[in-house]
Amino acid sequence: MPEATTSAPKAPHAGAVRQPRQVYAVAAVSALGGLLFGYDTGIISGALLYLREDLGLSSRGQEIVVSIILVGAMIGALCSGRLAGRYGRRRVVLWVAVVFAAGAVGAAVAPGTGSLIAARFMLGLAVGGASNMVPVYIAEVAPAAIRGRLIVVFQLMVAIGQLIAYVCGWLFAGSGGWRIMFALAVIPAAVLAVGMLRLPESPRWLVEHGHHDTAKAVLRRLRPVGADVDAEIASVREISTSAPRASYRTLTRPWVRPALVVALGVAAFSQLTGINAVVYYAPTMLSDAGFGHSVALLTGIGIGTMLVVAGATGAIAVDAIGRRRTMLFFLPLSGLAMTVLGIAFLLDDSPAQRWTVIISLFAYILFNGIGMQSVVWLIAPEILPLSVRGPATSLATLTVWGFDLVIAITALSAINAIGRSGTFFVYAAMNVLCIAFVLLKVPETRKRSLEEIEKALRAPGSLRRNLSDRTL
Repeated sequence: MPEATTSAPKAPHAGAVRQPRQVYAVAAVSALGGLLFGYDTGIISGALLYLREDLGLSSRGQEIVVSIILVGAMIGALCSGRLAGRYGRRRVVLWVAVVFAAGAVGAAVAPGTGSLIAARFMLGLAVGGASNMVPVYIAEVAPAAIRGRLIVVFQLMVAIGQLIAYVCGWLFAGSGGWRIMFALAVIPAAVLAVGMLRLPESPRWLVEHGHHDTAKAVLRRLRPVGADVDAEIASVREISTSAPRASYRTLTRPWVRPALVVALGVAAFSQLTGINAVVYYAPTMLSDAGFGHSVALLTGIGIGTMLVVAGATGAIAVDAIGRRRTMLFFLPLSGLAMTVLGIAFLLDDSPAQRWTVIISLFAYILFNGIGMQSVVWLIAPEILPLSVRGPATSLATLTVWGFDLVIAITALSAINAIGRSGTFFVYAAMNVLCIAFVLLKVPETRKRSLEEIEKALRAPGSLRRNLSDRTL
């Protein structure tokens, strides 16, 4: 396919121009979807300690209660991209907020295991929709100079949601307290719904659907005074008219394939490196290892704190040093920490052994959170072309939740089969494979406009080389 000739508008360096406050408001409000995502996936770790007692759940039953939300997330991710292509990014995020609230109420009042599973499936639909659409919405609204940090705000909000979930798990510990834990999610869901009513639609979606005047008005509110809005509109129009309308068949085109490989590869490794095995089951694993319920729950709060620190650090790192360098610097540390964690469980029980477990657990969460989780929701919306961004990001998000489901339904079974150390050594090996994948496949997209990235994708040669060779 011929490369377009019109130049994409150059993005100013971060800090060179003061960005309008509305850009940050859009990111902050829409990223509440990330907080809900983090809370509803994280709350099960504390609730599970008492759910399994109240409902008499076996290890397999616990895995089903944990993992059903991921089945819903896969379906939500798959459907939300197509819905967003037809109805708009903003409207889908608004619908997600409503489903979040309904699922939270359903889980809180669930009379038994079956109804709880149904409510968590509904929450999964919302989690999948939020994880798919919020990063896309922010990416299409944000200026290139600060796009990385604004999208990573979503991951930071996920981490904050998980921390809040761990704190609530500790505060409401005890039989029946899990109902309050689930019900509290209604509050941020309502705030997200009200906030989205006041936010604009994605200007790129508006251009793609022929609403050029509305898109121009939106961009004038979202760009600094004096920005060349007309040039940005022209660049988006050129890209949107140079390829057919979104369809899954378009994903098989050779020029799209490099971006799809990167997006799906990063999505898969974000789970295979083991993060959610720790997030979902750390309190259960530590309790079963003799740490006691109270210590296990407090350790969960520490994990949530590390996730927040990782999210804040990642938000700075992806724009300061780049997406690729962030992964290559922190992933080796992640793999090392996971290896130490595996070794620690081979040692005899002692205060030193327990401290080694906790410190290596925290170190792993910190390094994997910065090196992998800060990038996973950023790469796909950046690198996938506009014409297939809806279905392609759905596929990438589906990959995240699909591999997350694999981890959720196998973690406890793997521990029973090969022990804690063997399980953690497998995750450590996945960190090593992820580093090799990043070295070979992942390009640097820092400070590039979405249109520049797409033109590099359409150009002959390696996408990674095209982006590294071009001047900023």
